[in-house]
Amino acid sequence: CRTEQTCVCARCRTHEHRAHDVVPLEREREHKEAQKAKFLSDVENKLEELSVTIAQAKKMVELIKSTARKEREKVKKLFAEASEVLETFQKEVAGFIKDGECSMLGEAEADLCWKEERRTKLAQCKQNLENVPSTDTIYFLQEFQALKVAMEENLSPALSFQKELNFTKCAQAVGAVKDVLSAACKKQWDHLQKGIDEFIEEVVPGNQSRETWGGFLPVSLKPHPHVSFLPHTVAFIIDLDSDTADKFIQLFGTKGAKRVLSPIPYPESPTRFINCEQVLGVNLMNRGNYYWEVELIDGWVSMGVIVEDFDPEESYNRGRLGRNEQSCCLQWNGQNYVAWFGGFESVIQQPFFQTIGVFLEYSEKALTFYGVKDSKMTCLQHLKASPFAKGQFDPFQNKINQQFSFLFLHKLKPAFFLESVDAHLQIGPLKKDCVSVLKRR
Repeated sequence: CRTEQTCVCARCRTHEHRAHDVVPLEREREHKEAQKAKFLSDVENKLEELSVTIAQAKKMVELIKSTARKEREKVKKLFAEASEVLETFQKEVAGFIKDGECSMLGEAEADLCWKEERRTKLAQCKQNLENVPSTDTIYFLQEFQALKVAMEENLSPALSFQKELNFTKCAQAVGAVKDVLSAACKKQWDHLQKGIDEFIEEVVPGNQSRETWGGFLPVSLKPHPHVSFLPHTVAFIIDLDSDTADKFIQLFGTKGAKRVLSPIPYPESPTRFINCEQVLGVNLMNRGNYYWEVELIDGWVSMGVIVEDFDPEESYNRGRLGRNEQSCCLQWNGQNYVAWFGGFESVIQQPFFQTIGVFLEYSEKALTFYGVKDSKMTCLQHLKASPFAKGQFDPFQNKINQQFSFLFLHKLKPAFFLESVDAHLQIGPLKKDCVSVLKRR
C-alpha cells in the first residue's frame, strides 16, 4: 500500500505539473490573438482614412480639371471675340486704304495724263516751229504764238492729298494697337502670376511653410523656375537710424522724431546729416512694394525716399529732400501739401491729414502718397513717368519723366525732413485695412 500510494502521489504530481504548463500557453495564445485583432483594427482604420483622403484627392482632381476646362473655354471665347474685333478692325483699315487709294489714284492718274498730253502738245508746237521756212514770216509768227500759249497753259488738276499719303498712317495705327495689346497682355500675365502666388499663400495652412506643401501643389500652381516673382506689398516697419539724425533732431526710441533748439551731442558718424534737419530709416528697399505710415504731430514735415549713398554733407539748398535728383518727398508746410523732386514742386489742393501713407512700387517705378483717415485712403500725389496730354505741359511732371526712374536703379531708404522748429513726427502703427487695399490693387 505504501508503494502504491507513493506511486499514485508521483502520478498526481506529474499531472499537476502538466496542468501548470498549459496555463501560460493559453495566455500567450490569447495575447497574440489580441495583438492580431488590434493590428487588423489599425489597418482597417488606415484603409478608411486612405479611402477618405483618396475621395478628397479625386474631388480635387475633378475640381482642377473642371476649373481648367471652364477657364480654357472662357479664354477660347475671349480670344475668339478679340480675333473678331481685330478682324473687323483689319477690314476697316483695309477699306480705308482702298478708298484712299481709289481717290488719290484717280487724281494722280488724271494729273499724269494731263502732263503727258501737255508734253505731246509742246513737242508738236516745237516741231512745227522748227519746220517753218525762214521766208514764211506770217506762218512763223502763228506757230511761235501757238508754242507760247502752250508754254503758258497751267490747267493741271490741283492734287488734294499731302506729300505724306494719308493711308500710310494706317500702319502706324496698327502698330500702336499691337503695342497696346502687347503691353496689356504682359500686364495681365504679370497679374495672373501674382494671383497664382497669392493663391498658393492662401491655400497653404498658416502653420506650414510653402516649401512643405510644394510637392503637393498642382504643377500649374508651382512657380516656374525661370519666372521671378516680385514680392507683394510689404507692411514696412521703419526704425529711425540715430547715426543719420541731425544734431537738432531728438529721437524718441526708434519711432519718434522732433526738432529741438539745442544741439544734441550725438557721437561722430559718417552718415549723419550736418546741414539739414533730416533723419533716415535703417531699412533698405531694393525691389518689391513697400508701404508705411507717418503721423504728423506738429510743424512742417516732409517724408519720402532717398538713395542709400546720398552725401549727408551736402549744402542746405542741395541736401534737402526733393531739392535734388536723388530724393523726393511730400511736404506739409502748414497750409497745403507740396510734392518735391529735383528742385521742382507741385502744390496739392487737399485738406490736412494727420496720417500720411507712403507706397513705393519698384516694379512700377512709382511712389504714391496717400492721406489716411478712418482706414480710407485719398491719393495726394502719384509720382511716375507718364506722357503729357495733347496741348498740356507741366514742368514738375516733365522733371519726373526725365529723371524719376533713375531713382529705382539704387537702393532707397525712408527719409524725413523736420523743417520748422516745432516739427514733430511719429512713425505710425500700420492700418491693416490700408495694406489690404494696396494688396488688392
